[in-house]
Amino acid sequence: MNRYNQFVVLLFTASLFLGGCNAVRQKPSGYKATSMITAPDVAAEKNRTAEEMSCQNVEKTVDAQSQSILDEALELCNASQDFWQKGDFDNAIQTLDTAYTLLLKIDESDITELMQQKEDIRFLISKRILEIYASRNSVVNGDYNAIPLTMNSEVQREIDSFTQGAEREFFINAYRRSGKYRPYIVEEFSKAGLPVELSWLPLIESGFKPNAFSKARALGLWQFIPSTGYKFGLERDGFIDERMDPEKSTEAAIKYLTALHQMFGDWSTVLAAYNSGEGRVLRTIRTQGINYLDNFWDLYKQLPCETARYVPRFLAVLHIVSDPGKYGLSGVTPDPPIPYETIPVSRQVHLQKIADALEVGQDLLVELNPELRQQTLPGVTYPLRIPIGKKEELLAAIDSLPVSSARYEPESGPAYHRVKSGESLSTIARRYKTTIQKITLANNITKKSTLKPGQLLKIPDARGRVSATTSEMAPKTARKITQHVVSRGDSLWNIAQRYGTTVSTIQRLNNLSSTALSVGQVLQLTEESKKTYRVKSGDTPFIIAQKHDMTLEQFLELNKMTKNSTIFPKQSVYVK
Repeated sequence: MNRYNQFVVLLFTASLFLGGCNAVRQKPSGYKATSMITAPDVAAEKNRTAEEMSCQNVEKTVDAQSQSILDEALELCNASQDFWQKGDFDNAIQTLDTAYTLLLKIDESDITELMQQKEDIRFLISKRILEIYASRNSVVNGDYNAIPLTMNSEVQREIDSFTQGAEREFFINAYRRSGKYRPYIVEEFSKAGLPVELSWLPLIESGFKPNAFSKARALGLWQFIPSTGYKFGLERDGFIDERMDPEKSTEAAIKYLTALHQMFGDWSTVLAAYNSGEGRVLRTIRTQGINYLDNFWDLYKQLPCETARYVPRFLAVLHIVSDPGKYGLSGVTPDPPIPYETIPVSRQVHLQKIADALEVGQDLLVELNPELRQQTLPGVTYPLRIPIGKKEELLAAIDSLPVSSARYEPESGPAYHRVKSGESLSTIARRYKTTIQKITLANNITKKSTLKPGQLLKIPDARGRVSATTSEMAPKTARKITQHVVSRGDSLWNIAQRYGTTVSTIQRLNNLSSTALSVGQVLQLTEESKKTYRVKSGDTPFIIAQKHDMTLEQFLELNKMTKNSTIFPKQSVYVK
């Protein structure tokens, strides 16, 4: 049995009962509680009292020694943590070994406080050992990719719905469309070390429709809501919404699924969290009356109906696609991907004009560039996807194509109103024919907020979009500047506009969970000092940190990991 298994066995066995003075405190055999005590009994009682008093004195000495041992064991635990943070795993384990040996020297007694301390330190030692061994063996194979192909009544019900019931036509159409996108998704998931079975998630999320839109405002193949999309790097403005781009949204989905797996540990629970949000699943786990063992079916019935059904639906898809003929779908063939090439275009042109110039259908260009919200190029350099072989034709024609009159009206873009002296939320709302509520929501302020001259406000119109003239556009500086020191009146929004970035990017680079800022705070603005590294077999967080002249803490913080996080071969991580 290796040291790790020895510790696991030792740390979770029952407490040792070693006797000692406890035997003295027990009532002697034949002792009777009575008020009638004879002379010999009195003498015997005095002897027993003297014996107990002597034992109590001994106990006080033993208690003091035990407390000293407990204090030393706790100091060793702290020293082990220091070794671990420096990457000295052997000394970290050896120090915990010594701490546990000290605990074994303490005799059990009925002194609750001491015994509680002992059990607390025992638990701390076990937790530290598991953390250290997890970090030493953090690159694992096999189990990470395991999605248990469970078959039960819930899964069978979804299979029947997809293959025999009302959803059969939906499934067939989605299965056909999957061929256009899955090859790319499978390739990227393989590079990231994620289970390729997850490439079927868009079937139940969106039916493999890039423009699928839900009541919850989720959009695209992977059905990102705006806030989650921003969190994982998907931008949007009046011209584009990257949630509808199959490639960009797949990259974001990989990041999100990886983060969820680091949090929950098993893929079934990850899928439930992907559907309902990690907060909902975590709350459900906390309210359970049993120990949660990272098993989705432990909390299945506690989740909302839609979320609980989500996992069986996904498993049903895996069963069906693994053997289409078994379910009467052998004649259904996935569509092939559409081949394309990319050309940078800086002219604001409608796709219809480009389609006419290339003599292709507009629908084809729309399908190749689904993130274009108005089917119009944004007027800044944009990597337009076109059918293979049409590049030279477009280069020859682009300058002669008419410029589109589409307005740049992003929902959260670089347009604002600069507050003048004497203005109020009411007067500003009337001027732009919007409401005070929409202005306060757009700017994260309250109705009672005091406006200051020069303050920048986003102004949603009656449709909730931002509207402003070009003369009011915020000035942008070159992105050579990598940091900004917050001054009075700054907000994340006007800082983002000043430096040509986004609020979500600044929040991500600076680990900000809210929009609150403080004067003098230094904000990182670019990722120029950050690059990616592909995890290799045998790597650990500490080894990767050493390779790139980083401390372990810097590596964990940069990748939003904890000491318990696990990394995997082919996974992409950030390094400096």
